Amino acid sequence: MLVLGLAMGFAGWVTPLTAQSPTAPAANVAQAAPAGTQQAYSLPKDKLEKAIQLSRIRNILAMTDSVWGLVFFWLLLATRGWARIEGWAKRISSRRWLQGLIFFALFFAVSTLASLPINLIGHHYSQAYGISVQGWASWFADLAKSLGLVLAIGSPILLLFNGIVRRWPRRYWLGLWVATLPLLVLGDLASPLIVPLFYKQEPLAKNHAALVAKLEKVVARTGTNIPPERMFLMKASDKSTGLNAFVAGMGATKRIVVWDTTAGRIPDDEIQFIFGHESGHYVLNHILKGLAGSAVGLFFVYWICAGFAEWMTKHFGARWGAAEPASRTGFLVLLFIISIVNFLLSPVGNAFSRHFEHEADVYGQEAIHGLVADPQKTAVAAFNALGEAWLEDPNPSPLVEFWLYDHPSVKNRANFALHYNPWAHGGQGAFFKN
Repeated sequence: MLVLGLAMGFAGWVTPLTAQSPTAPAANVAQAAPAGTQQAYSLPKDKLEKAIQLSRIRNILAMTDSVWGLVFFWLLLATRGWARIEGWAKRISSRRWLQGLIFFALFFAVSTLASLPINLIGHHYSQAYGISVQGWASWFADLAKSLGLVLAIGSPILLLFNGIVRRWPRRYWLGLWVATLPLLVLGDLASPLIVPLFYKQEPLAKNHAALVAKLEKVVARTGTNIPPERMFLMKASDKSTGLNAFVAGMGATKRIVVWDTTAGRIPDDEIQFIFGHESGHYVLNHILKGLAGSAVGLFFVYWICAGFAEWMTKHFGARWGAAEPASRTGFLVLLFIISIVNFLLSPVGNAFSRHFEHEADVYGQEAIHGLVADPQKTAVAAFNALGEAWLEDPNPSPLVEFWLYDHPSVKNRANFALHYNPWAHGGQGAFFKN
C-alpha cells in the first residue's frame, strides 16, 4: 500500500532489487533468441535451468505475497480483528495519542508476522540457489531491525495521518496528500543513512584507489559532483553473492556505493558503466520526475480512495467495528482501499520505472564513451555479469515483465546495448555530443 510503503521504505529500501527471473520455458541457450538474431544475454546450461526454476519461484512468491497481504487485511477487518486490537489499545491507556501509537505499532507487527512465512520461503530459496549466503540468525536480526525502524517511523506517520482524518473529515484526503509530499522527499534524503544499520561500509579508496580514479572520470563527464570521500564500499559479501552498485541520497547525502562482491569481481570499466547508469538518474532528473509523478498520482489515488472508504464504512462499518473513517479501524479501511488500488496500479508505476531505467541505460553507455575501449561490449558484459549473478532467465515472459518488472529484463537491456552505437559514421548520442 502507498501509505505503508512510505514508512516501510525507510527500512526496506536497503534490500537490493535483485534481477528478476520470470517463468519462461527454454531447453537451451540457443532457443532464447529467434533464428537469425543474436542474443546478447545468455547463461550456461546448468545456470539456465536454475534461472528458469528460480524465476517461477520468485514470481509465485511475489504474486502470493501481494494477494495474501490483501486477503489477510480483509480477514482481520471482516472478523473484527482490527476492531478488537483497537479496543485493547484503548484499555491500555486513556491518552488518545498513546492509544494510536500502540494500535499502529500492532498493525505493523501483525502485518509483518502475516508476511513472515512467504519471506521465510523466499530466503530459503535464495540460499538454496546460492544467491544469499546470509545465515538465519543474521536474517532474523535484519528483520528485527527493519521492524524496529518501521515501528519507530511508521507508527507516528500513521498516527499523524489518522489525526488529519479526524481534524478534516470532509477533505481529509487533501490533507493526507499535503502531508505525504515532504515524506517522499525525506525518504530520498534519509535513505543513505539507513544502510550502516544493515551493512558495514568503508571508503572505496581504502582498497580500490584505481577504481575511484576511474569513477572520478565518470563524475567529471556527467557533472554529478560526487567526491572520493562520498564513494563507499559496502560489505555485502556476508549476505549475498549478487552484484550491485548504486548512487543514493540527494544533495549532501548523495553518494556512490559499490558492493564488495562487485569491486574486483567484474572489470572496472563495467563498474564505470553501472555508475554512469546511476548518474543518469540524477542528471536526467528521474528522481524529481518520479517525485512529481508520485505527487500527481497520489492526489487522485487519495481522492478516489477516500470516496470508496466512505462507501465501505457506510455499508460494512458496523459489521467491521469501523463506525467512521476517523476511528482507528475506520482509518484501516482507507488503507485497505489504497492497498487494492496500489496493487492494481503497480503495472503503471513499473512501466514508468522501466522507461526511466532504459533512459539511464542509454545515458550510462554514452557516459563511458571515450573512457573505455568499447562501450557496447562493456555494457553487454555488465548486463551478463548482473544477470548471471542474480540468475535472471534470458527469455522472460512478457506478461510477467509487464506486471512485476520495474526494470527492463536483462535480455532486453543487453540486446539494446549490443546494437546501440550512435557514434558510427560520425553520429552522436542522445545525451552527449561526443
